[in-house]
Amino acid sequence: PVIIGPDIESEQWVREISGLADAPCLVLEKRRLGDHDVVVQGTLPDLSGRTPVLVDDIISSGQTMANTARLLLAAGTRAPVCIAVHALFASGATGALLSAGAVRVVTCNTVQHSTNAIDILPGIAAEVTSILDAIASTHRCSVTTNW
Repeated sequence: PVIIGPDIESEQWVREISGLADAPCLVLEKRRLGDHDVVVQGTLPDLSGRTPVLVDDIISSGQTMANTARLLLAAGTRAPVCIAVHALFASGATGALLSAGAVRVVTCNTVQHSTNAIDILPGIAAEVTSILDAIASTHRCSVTTNW
């Protein structure tokens, strides 16, 4: 894979995911012209043999990822996978992504949607437990969860 962010705002997630996945990454540039009108651009290296994985925090209208997918496909890449944390999905967004050439759309279960395939609940539970343990040790008391 090659991890791709559609704009500078996605860079923090793209770089982190890229490092964890041991995959190269690329961040493009986005200009928003209106609610449903965006232009994504950037210089693309040779991506032959790689599957683009588009990563962003939110999919709402789907236009940012759709335009990114079209840019990549026009450059001769494989069909991209689109991944987002929050699936807000305005009417027609999923169709716009698939029509633009995305092979799959995947989101976290922060907002219920048919594209949810990444369960964030175990991570949240682990962090809550860690926070409660830190509070308990700071106050030298025990925290019980048995009601």
